[in-house]
Amino acid sequence: MTTTAPLKSYGPVQFPTRSGLHLWQFERGQRLGLIPGPDVDGGRWSAAVFDDTVANIDAIKQATGTLPDVGAARAEEYLAGRYSMTVHSGTAAELARRGHLPIRGEYHDRPLYCGLTLETFRAADRRKVERASAAGRLYMRDAAAKVLGVRESDFDHLVRAGMLSHSEVVEGWHHTQVRLYRQADLDRVLRSRRIDWPAVRATPRGHRSPLAALPTRQAVGR
Repeated sequence: MTTTAPLKSYGPVQFPTRSGLHLWQFERGQRLGLIPGPDVDGGRWSAAVFDDTVANIDAIKQATGTLPDVGAARAEEYLAGRYSMTVHSGTAAELARRGHLPIRGEYHDRPLYCGLTLETFRAADRRKVERASAAGRLYMRDAAAKVLGVRESDFDHLVRAGMLSHSEVVEGWHHTQVRLYRQADLDRVLRSRRIDWPAVRATPRGHRSPLAALPTRQAVGR
């Protein structure tokens, strides 16, 4: 219940503040159809709509959950705690890619993942998280080359030829752009019959890589 004098109408900040809802709960309640849209000129809500919402505030809070929409790191931290398991960086994006975790917006150009969906993950969903963590795990260039068992120069040939592409770009030291590579993509290229992996791995440092013969992928639009 409100503790301040009632208003004739409520704006998009006054409404959640006076009803005891976090802004994200208010927005989620609207998305779920639990709170109607503005019914007064100027994008405001009437006192009648506000009073009806306050009368059902406990049910709205229960339906909207306790976890706001969050970034990848926080989503993965939440899942790690929920299932008491290691959840690798890249898991949230992989869950979204597989249709298990909706993206509900962005913050600083980074996706925000649905907190309500995270809260409703069940014990039976653990296997989905395990698979997504394994497939979506991200590596920097040097670590990705080690996963493949090749030199970094060999790895660069795979990228040049379009057989591998980064999955994500993050900001590194001194605002440098760091490309990250996904485990599932590394596994895919390892299955390629175009590459003689024993020959590549047997090539000594300083010698020309067999992968140098791969044709360069043409940039799109050229």
